[in-house]
Amino acid sequence: MEPVVRVGGTVRRVSGGWTAAVHELLRCCESAGIAETPRPRGIDAEGREVLTFIPGATLEQAPPETRWAPSMLDAAGALLRRVHDAGAPLAARDLAWRSDAHAPAEVLCHNDFAPYNLIVREGRLVGVIDFDMASPGPRLWDFAYLAYRLVPYAEDAVGFDPARHGSRGDRLRRLTDAYGADFSPAAVHRMAARRLDDLAAFTDRRAADTGRPEFTEHAAMYRRDADRHRGGASMP
Repeated sequence: MEPVVRVGGTVRRVSGGWTAAVHELLRCCESAGIAETPRPRGIDAEGREVLTFIPGATLEQAPPETRWAPSMLDAAGALLRRVHDAGAPLAARDLAWRSDAHAPAEVLCHNDFAPYNLIVREGRLVGVIDFDMASPGPRLWDFAYLAYRLVPYAEDAVGFDPARHGSRGDRLRRLTDAYGADFSPAAVHRMAARRLDDLAAFTDRRAADTGRPEFTEHAAMYRRDADRHRGGASMP
C-alpha cells in the first residue's frame, strides 16, 4: 500500500510516470464542473503529487442504510457517467497511464470506481478519489465493476438485504438508468466476469510480491464471483 498523507487541505501521494496524465484527467473533470473529483495541485518538494482533500468517509465505511440506499445508485451511476464524458477526449491520446488499456478505448476508466473510493458526507455522495490507476477502456468496464460492488454481486457485500434495499434486478436497472446507457444485464454480467478475472490475476501478483495471504483470499473470491456471473447463477 502506497503511503497517502494529508497536509492541511491537501493529500500527498507517490507520483510516477502516470501522474501527468492523471492530472490532465482531473483537470478535464474540473473544467466539466464536476465538484466531486480532487483538484491537482502539482508536485511537492518531496516529489509527491498534491491533490485537494475531499472531507467525508468512504461509502464502504457508511452504515448499510446509506451504503445500500437506492438513491446511492442514482448518485454513483450519474457521477461515473459525468467522469467518463469529461475524460473521453483523452482516451485516444498517447499518454502514459499506470494501468493497461482495454479495448475499445471509449473513455478514461477510473478502474476502481467502488464504495471504498467513493466519499460520502451526511448521507450524500460528495466525491470519488484514487484516480492513479485510470486508463483508456470501454464504458462498460468501469460500469460492470461498480455494479458488482454496489448492486451488489460481491460475495463480501456486508449488510445488504434485498428485502430492505431492493432486488438486484431492480437495482441494476436503476444503476443503468442513472448512468444513462442501454447496457443489458447479460452484457453487464459478461463484462463483470472479464473484469473480475483481470482483478484476480492482478491480486495474485500482489500476493506474490507482498506475501500477504489476504490477497490470495481476495483473488479466490473474485474468481468465484466471476464464475457466478458467467453461469448466470443467483449472486449471494
